[in-house]
Amino acid sequence: MTDTLKKLLQTGAKFQQLGQFELASQIYTSILKAQPQNSDANYNLGLLAVGADKLEEALPFLETALENDADNVLHWVSYIDALLEVGRIEDAQAVFAQAKLNGAKGEGFDKLERKLNGAKGTLLKANSTNLGTKYQLPNILDNISLHQAIKLAKSKVQESNPEEARLIYQDILYKFPKNKRAHDGIKNLTGGLVKKSSKAQELPQDQQQSLIDLYNRGQFQHALKQAETLIQKFPLSAGLFNIQGAILRSLGRLDLSLLAFKKAINIKPDYAEPYKIIGVILKEQGKLDEAINAYRKAISIKPDYVEVFGNMGNALRKQGKLEEAVETYKKALSIRPNYAEAYYNMGNTLADQGKSEEAIKAYIKALSIKPNYVEAYHNMGVALKDQGKLEEAIEACKKALLLKPDYAEAYNNLGVTLASQGKLEEATKAYKKSLTFKPDYAEAYNNMAIALRDQGKLEEAIEAYDNALKIKPNYETARTAKLHQQAHICDWDSIEKDTAVIPKLGTCEKYVSPFDLLPLEDSPKRHQTRSKIYAEAKYPQNPLPPPVKQSKKTNRIRIGYFSTDFKEHPVAYLIAKVLEKHNRDQFEVFGYSLHGRKQSKMRQRLIKSFDCFVNVQGVSDKNVALQARHDGIDIAIDLTGYTQNTRAGIFAYRAAPVQINYLGYPGTLSADFMDYIVTDKCLVPREKQKYYNEKKIYLPNTYMPTDDSREFSTRSLTRRDMGLPENAFVFCCFNNNYKITRLEFSIWMRLLNKVENSVLWLRQSNQQSHLNLKNEAQKQNVEPSRIVFADRVPMDEHLARHRLADLFVDTFSFNAHTTATEALWAGLPVVTKMGQGFAARVAGSLLNAVGLPELITQTDQDYEALILELATNPKMLTKIKQKLATNRQTHPLFDTDQYTKHLEDAYQQAYQNYFDGNPPQTITVQK
Repeated sequence: MTDTLKKLLQTGAKFQQLGQFELASQIYTSILKAQPQNSDANYNLGLLAVGADKLEEALPFLETALENDADNVLHWVSYIDALLEVGRIEDAQAVFAQAKLNGAKGEGFDKLERKLNGAKGTLLKANSTNLGTKYQLPNILDNISLHQAIKLAKSKVQESNPEEARLIYQDILYKFPKNKRAHDGIKNLTGGLVKKSSKAQELPQDQQQSLIDLYNRGQFQHALKQAETLIQKFPLSAGLFNIQGAILRSLGRLDLSLLAFKKAINIKPDYAEPYKIIGVILKEQGKLDEAINAYRKAISIKPDYVEVFGNMGNALRKQGKLEEAVETYKKALSIRPNYAEAYYNMGNTLADQGKSEEAIKAYIKALSIKPNYVEAYHNMGVALKDQGKLEEAIEACKKALLLKPDYAEAYNNLGVTLASQGKLEEATKAYKKSLTFKPDYAEAYNNMAIALRDQGKLEEAIEAYDNALKIKPNYETARTAKLHQQAHICDWDSIEKDTAVIPKLGTCEKYVSPFDLLPLEDSPKRHQTRSKIYAEAKYPQNPLPPPVKQSKKTNRIRIGYFSTDFKEHPVAYLIAKVLEKHNRDQFEVFGYSLHGRKQSKMRQRLIKSFDCFVNVQGVSDKNVALQARHDGIDIAIDLTGYTQNTRAGIFAYRAAPVQINYLGYPGTLSADFMDYIVTDKCLVPREKQKYYNEKKIYLPNTYMPTDDSREFSTRSLTRRDMGLPENAFVFCCFNNNYKITRLEFSIWMRLLNKVENSVLWLRQSNQQSHLNLKNEAQKQNVEPSRIVFADRVPMDEHLARHRLADLFVDTFSFNAHTTATEALWAGLPVVTKMGQGFAARVAGSLLNAVGLPELITQTDQDYEALILELATNPKMLTKIKQKLATNRQTHPLFDTDQYTKHLEDAYQQAYQNYFDGNPPQTITVQK
């Protein structure tokens, strides 16, 4: 037999002892494909079939095992026993005769009442490393009198419940060993006298071994019957009750199992083993406090009980007591330094704490002890990915897959890592491979959906999310992401099926992407709750030790801007000139690029605007934070928040003494590590401050920066060039399609019906959204050709083509942000409705800053009425446009120099407050 087959047999035997019979069967079957006559694999498959009461199926395996290894007495015994069980008595007798001729002998063989143990299986030493802890085992006499207990036992006999009666009598005998009524009660139940000497109460070794053999072969029903028979003869055998408890546990009868272990402890109070298994059961039942107490009791009896320390560590980890869990694993390792499982579980716990580097060291230690520890390779791959060490992570996943080619979880993690490298097609293939081995793997479907989304295959992504939800209907992450993609394709019918669910998503215990739900409801309270749950789940790590505060205030404050969007992106267009205008006498400006290396005109402009530009894509959050510390950053600015490719973990490690949520995410991060949010009093008025966890930095006009030097194309653009009717009234909305809901669209369709010769000009997106929008228009009696989609064009042309429209109409829950500044810069008026949350109030903030508050409405009806009035009253619209043309030159919205000075004032105040030793506090910048 090859070493590989030997290792497979050992693995199968381990699974068999742990009761994981399906996995054991798969391994043995794979051995038979390579070596059909393998006696061990045939024998074990036979035993598994016997244990499942599939005796006819067991016979061919047992016969093959016997034919290929007739010297093994167990092969004879098991085959003969199976023949007897199916009623083939003559065959059994014939084989029995052959066995004797072959030299088989022994008490068990002669009587066929017990089995000879060739492998010396261990009943209660099965590896239960992942299990948990506190259980008090009362005696019935703790609650009732002796007289009442005797009376209760008799009533149980009358109710034909002799087992409960026996347990009561045994409780009595534990406290009153000579009680005649209890002895007589058991005598009546067993048909014989109870043995009085303690020696007589111990189960003989050969009978104990016979019971253990049955258990180890998975013949739990047979083992239970034999245990019940033996208990009648040995009612005060602690070891027997311990074995019975284990058998009952394997049969899933947990309450009776606990009772059996209780009897073992009542008989022998210093018996550590039952406490361990009690802890295991209680952990499986989710009773973690009780489980841990049971483990502690086991350890008090047996202080070097290393497996119990391992189990207790796992229970503590499940409770979220991560530090205590780590210390418990360390205690186990002090007893057994080569305890690979303890290193592995400690690695998992350190990973839960966000301590990826320490976790990797623990996994490496586990692998040094147990080189083929496939789970350690896999989890090390996860930790390496979290560190940004993507190539090493892929290598670890591949090593796991070499050891276990059908390891679905490893393929899933491989896919996630490949996706992080931008290798989306390879990632999709890895997810599909994962699903071939584990078709009900909801997380793999979810991750595949993300990869498909990032490839622009939105309908396929939605289908993958649907598959995840079929498997796991309460999978909130997948449902939220699916809703967001349905919003991208404007599939409002599907979204409305989940309307009742939306308020619950991410607001209870499970986290979801907070950004995905911003367009689907305007509820600042729930947005805050989602962000809080998300932050607590995603960023559990403790911050780095605080930096030593300088004794002397710095002359130039070092600001670090952190973003995944230093490229052609709305955030970049807004912030670019502010970065260029920073006062270099007062500030030194660093840029940390967190994602993307693609060169573009905008990226080159941004790089030049920083005093120091650092590309940290692929660097772990912790190391980016350390880099910022090394660079002496005083104020760290998160320009990304919880948008795509978020790296908020950098701030969880505390990259700088002062940390600010600014511009990229329209709402609170609800994270303890974020000190401030930049806002204005339109966005966050006094009555709404409670929905934002950060302290507020109130800028005097608007929170949003603009670039007052953005250029328009010099090319002469016409409506014909853009596919617009020459003489139509053009309503325009260049917001992302996911911001549009049926509510706004229905208003727009009513307006098209009321305003003769009008069209709606929307941003080009995906083809399915175009089809859905045109179909919706038709349902509302609007000719689909009146919906016109704007092709992608260079930015200067995009700015210029706004002048071909007549009026910009806004979306509600998620306003126009950068798109509103572009429309206003081009001289196109924007009509908005003021909402409740940050994202739903931005356009109102911008209109106030440009001196056009009359374009802000408060209700759906007022919004529709104002747009209709402007569309049908040319003089009124002309007057608004003239006012905008003047105000864009005189009002603060497009005064980048003034805005930058206000922002710098805020930075100075935030830093001074820190330097003075104060906690963050609200900052109001004066005009």
